[in-house]
Amino acid sequence: MRTFFPSESGKESQLNALNPQSWLQVERGKLPKLPSNSSSSSIESLIKVPEPPVLPFFKPVDYVEVLAQIHEELELCPPEEQSNLYLLQFQVFRGLGEVKLMRRSLRAAWQKASSIHEKLIFGAWLKYEKQGEEHISDLLVTCDKCAYEFGPVDILTELPIDATVSSTRENISMNGNQISRNVSFRIEDEKIDCDRQKISSLSAPFHAMLNGCFSESLREDIDLSQNNITASGMRTINEFSMTGSLNEVPTHLLLEILVFANKFCCEKLKDACDRKLASLVSSREDAVELMEYALEENCPVLAASCLQVFLNDLPDCLNDSRVVEIFRGADKQQRLIMVGLASFSLYCLLSEVCMNLDPQSDKTACFLERLVDFSENDRQRMLAFHQLGCLRLLRKEYDEAKRLFEAALNAGHIYSVAGLARLSYIKGHKLWSYEKMSSVICSLTPLGWMYQERSLYCEGDKRWENLEKASELDPTLTYPYMYRAATLMRKQNVQAALAEINRVLGFKLALECLELRFCFYLALEDYQSAICDVQAILTLSPDYRMFEGRVAASQLRTLVHEHVENWTTADCWLQLYDRWSSVDDIGSLSVIYQMLESDAAKGVLYFRQSLLLLRLNCPEAAMRSLQLARQHASSEHEKLVYEGWILYDTGHCEEGLCKAEESIKIKRSFEAFFLKAYALADSSQDPSCSSTVVSLLEDALKCPSDRLRKGQALNNLGSVYVDCAKLDLAADCYINALKIRHTRAHQGLARVHFLRNDKAAAYDEMTKLIEKARNNASAYEKRSEYCDRELTKTDLEMVTRLDPLRVYPYRYRAAVLMDSHKEQEAIAELSRAIAFKADLHLLHLRAAFHEHTGDVMGALRDCRAALSVDPNHQEMLELHSRVNSHEP
Repeated sequence: MRTFFPSESGKESQLNALNPQSWLQVERGKLPKLPSNSSSSSIESLIKVPEPPVLPFFKPVDYVEVLAQIHEELELCPPEEQSNLYLLQFQVFRGLGEVKLMRRSLRAAWQKASSIHEKLIFGAWLKYEKQGEEHISDLLVTCDKCAYEFGPVDILTELPIDATVSSTRENISMNGNQISRNVSFRIEDEKIDCDRQKISSLSAPFHAMLNGCFSESLREDIDLSQNNITASGMRTINEFSMTGSLNEVPTHLLLEILVFANKFCCEKLKDACDRKLASLVSSREDAVELMEYALEENCPVLAASCLQVFLNDLPDCLNDSRVVEIFRGADKQQRLIMVGLASFSLYCLLSEVCMNLDPQSDKTACFLERLVDFSENDRQRMLAFHQLGCLRLLRKEYDEAKRLFEAALNAGHIYSVAGLARLSYIKGHKLWSYEKMSSVICSLTPLGWMYQERSLYCEGDKRWENLEKASELDPTLTYPYMYRAATLMRKQNVQAALAEINRVLGFKLALECLELRFCFYLALEDYQSAICDVQAILTLSPDYRMFEGRVAASQLRTLVHEHVENWTTADCWLQLYDRWSSVDDIGSLSVIYQMLESDAAKGVLYFRQSLLLLRLNCPEAAMRSLQLARQHASSEHEKLVYEGWILYDTGHCEEGLCKAEESIKIKRSFEAFFLKAYALADSSQDPSCSSTVVSLLEDALKCPSDRLRKGQALNNLGSVYVDCAKLDLAADCYINALKIRHTRAHQGLARVHFLRNDKAAAYDEMTKLIEKARNNASAYEKRSEYCDRELTKTDLEMVTRLDPLRVYPYRYRAAVLMDSHKEQEAIAELSRAIAFKADLHLLHLRAAFHEHTGDVMGALRDCRAALSVDPNHQEMLELHSRVNSHEP
């Protein structure tokens, strides 16, 4: 979910209320560096840290247990229940912030869909999650590869004709008299001659009327003028009775015949109309008009076609009040026609899209209310109640929010207690909130969010202690760092404040943390650092709004820019080299942002930007930059390279290689050879391909390029030589890379020293990298391999401090504890990280430890949870099979 809690205002006029101009519109250097004589209120307005929101997510206390239960149920349940279980798995991963795993769960739900409606819903959901990636499909088409896996479903094929709707009846006699074969139907002034038996075979009512005990069975002329059918319609019906098919019939006539067929129970005719109309739905206008008929006349094929059009048009179609009304107003029978048994899945999707559009709107509330209504079990109910409770809290409908949070809590969603505590606090019962959170902490395995929430209901040292504990249990929570940094800044402890906010930015590029650091620099009048952060923000999110959404970041950037020196193109390149070589990725992003304002070749710069964003673990922003690089390419061969990287980064390696080869045919260039070498090295399992990769990198180095990229190529070439045991050649590559300031080459050279049995030199080489690099958690981790156990432990502790999301240190420490027969401590070390990171390797190792200690159920739980993370991991499957055979 992208932004559930936006600001209350988006008006530019609000800028003056914050008055950052008082910090900006001064002569440089005239204002004291820190506000010894400036108003503390001005600083307060700049470094305000909003309270963390109660998130509208499913957040079980023990997500491992829930994932394990889901996996077990998936093994045992009937096929038609699997998609709902994968949807629940998706919600667990969403609460953990695991985007890739969320999408994989959605894909599994789509693959296991047991009905056309589920297939439409989960296909549309996946498409919605991948908004902005349409260009990838277009690129794959240019490679002769079908890419529209979530494209339109052939509903007519998916919903086959029911064999029971067709029936034939023989000619019968009545009162000993042969009934005439022909019959004429009179409509107004026209007569339509029909075959009596063909018409009677359309339905039981027609059969009874024409061949039974009714007077019409003895007539050859029957008046149908009062049955809302025109002569044209009746002629088409007659033709259908003869041929069994509807040819070219206009829509209005099909609708007329559909109503008639429904009235006279002509199931085969009705089905033909249903399918014909379904094939004609091509736009939202069609779908809006025809859905009404589909629901009124019980036409499931037409309804599914209309639904598909709506869902494929998300989120735009939910800005159409007519579409919203269709979803809002459908009764139970109409929902069954429209979406079969998949109501919960549909309204889960619709409510999520609405929350992203406007979390406080009436339509969001309506869809969440429907979600509550259609929940079938406690897991679904706890999610629906909690999400609706968050909306009511946001709308300040406190009594209703309390009822909903209590319902979610009673259904088993412990996280909803945060909503109850927040409501009590709002009503002035701060002590109750504190005690409520304390009781949760005491009665359950405590989690970071529990301490973070309790911190809001105490002051001073107690609040600080709670936030320290929150960070210890869950270092991914940003609020504790922001609160501590802002508190230190207010106390004029500048270096400690910056160190605290830099601590989280070292491993998590959170926009709100960049914004806070920008405010710090603004207060310090360090405009050069301030513009660096705001330009990094704009790179990540061009439309970002600061100060609780009241001011566009682009506007603040314009104001700050007036207070910094203008760099020439040469200055920018020098700055970029300095930042790149010191592994200052945020600084590099900012310089590139500034360079993009000049007349420089934008394709190259956007490409550089994408490389940095990937390194900073911002894949969506990186893909956006790659697409911009493609749009701004100065030549066809350059464009092909960027297309190749787009394909490679989205898992289409072979197609990426083809693009590189196409580019080389047009012009031999550094980037084309580099792409081909990179993709080949990464995709080929054949050891003999190393010589080809070497040749390609050597070709790349012969082509013109800047030192930044040549350093990367030399580094990669060195890695290939190491893999081929050509250590002298590898060392030469790394040394040459270092000569052009490719700092990361220290790591490769350290590896060469280690393979030459010179562990001390390897350690020293990594120390050089640590001294030069701004972001060096990975350097400490690598250096830990080149020292004795005590120094290894020290380095890995430093890694965890710098980047608590890196899993190797936890695994290493756990393994050491296990070797020392400290089994429970080893398991606790792994559990510490598993609490906030769903990692396959951590779960695998803990499962093995549980198996070793004889805890079969614990091992089985971890195996099942790990297989939820990666269902095809071979070692995990083997361990699961072995442990499962020991289950009592």
